[in-house]
Amino acid sequence: MNRIKRLFTIKTKFEAFLVIYALAMGAAERGIVYMQQYPGTGGQLLALACTGAVFMAGGKILDALEMQRVLYD
Repeated sequence: MNRIKRLFTIKTKFEAFLVIYALAMGAAERGIVYMQQYPGTGGQLLALACTGAVFMAGGKILDALEMQRVLYD
């Protein structure tokens, strides 16, 4: 079970950036859909919220990775 758990654990900054990149690609696609479904200011605000969520999640991922490194080193 530990071997499977290690597959889903982010261990390096490179892996963290790959996860953040994947989140950003999904958020950008979702933002495009929002702007098509809700033309005008509403769609633009929802698209902005999608990209803002990636910035917040990315920061948390990088902070958690650094904290994990400090605790286990």
